[in-house]
Amino acid sequence: MNSIPLWNEPVGGDFQPCLTPFLLNSTEPRPCIIVCPGGGYWFRAAHEGEPIAQKFNALGFHAFVLDYRVNPQAKFPEPQLDALRAIKIVRSRADEFHIKPNAIALLGFSAGGHLTASAAFLYDKIDAQAGDSADTVSARPDATVLCYAVISGINEPHNDSFRKLTHDPNPPYSTLLSLSAERQVDDDTPPAFIWHTAQDASVPVANSLNYAAELSRHHIPYSLHVFPFGGHGKGLATDTQDIARWPDLCADFLHSLGF
Repeated sequence: MNSIPLWNEPVGGDFQPCLTPFLLNSTEPRPCIIVCPGGGYWFRAAHEGEPIAQKFNALGFHAFVLDYRVNPQAKFPEPQLDALRAIKIVRSRADEFHIKPNAIALLGFSAGGHLTASAAFLYDKIDAQAGDSADTVSARPDATVLCYAVISGINEPHNDSFRKLTHDPNPPYSTLLSLSAERQVDDDTPPAFIWHTAQDASVPVANSLNYAAELSRHHIPYSLHVFPFGGHGKGLATDTQDIARWPDLCADFLHSLGF
């Protein structure tokens, strides 16, 4: 199947955001993963896209890779609008794609993890409507999967991601606070599978630890895995035996939620 444009009318700039489907050959409704590659909000890392979709296909999930807008073409909230629109498209076409409409997880790496976590608190706060049938369904992800995710703009932040997202070399504290996912957790935040490495020198593991702590405080189901060794940007981590288990652990967690 060809890529699916996110918006009915072209957005400004040469790049048009889209979803690339990786659908199982099955007519039985299956859960779905929408993958958001990382790249600091200025590119989309290839190893965090298609290989992830194919891995989750092997685990029994339909999958899509989201090619969202990044700097310099876009700034907040445009990447977030792309993510929310992607969820709405997939959910509105669930029957066509043989997807369980209440089993759609958004998965993101690094800055794509921030995109994922921010979708979890912005789904009812910014307008991702486009004047079609997708407008009638919710943009709330049923779960999030946060892979060495950028979470906070104020507590051990990955500053460059927020500079790229806001197009501001020195974003004000109020902006960083509003974009810090751990500060936006409430009782309606979706469950999360979270993994990180303790040695990550780019995005500190505190991002994941603090987000998990807030989920715990609000009694939101989560599964947190901190692997002792390994750097940033591991993707499937096929070269690191313990980290390479994360997709299977993630699938088990999602199944425990009813996916």
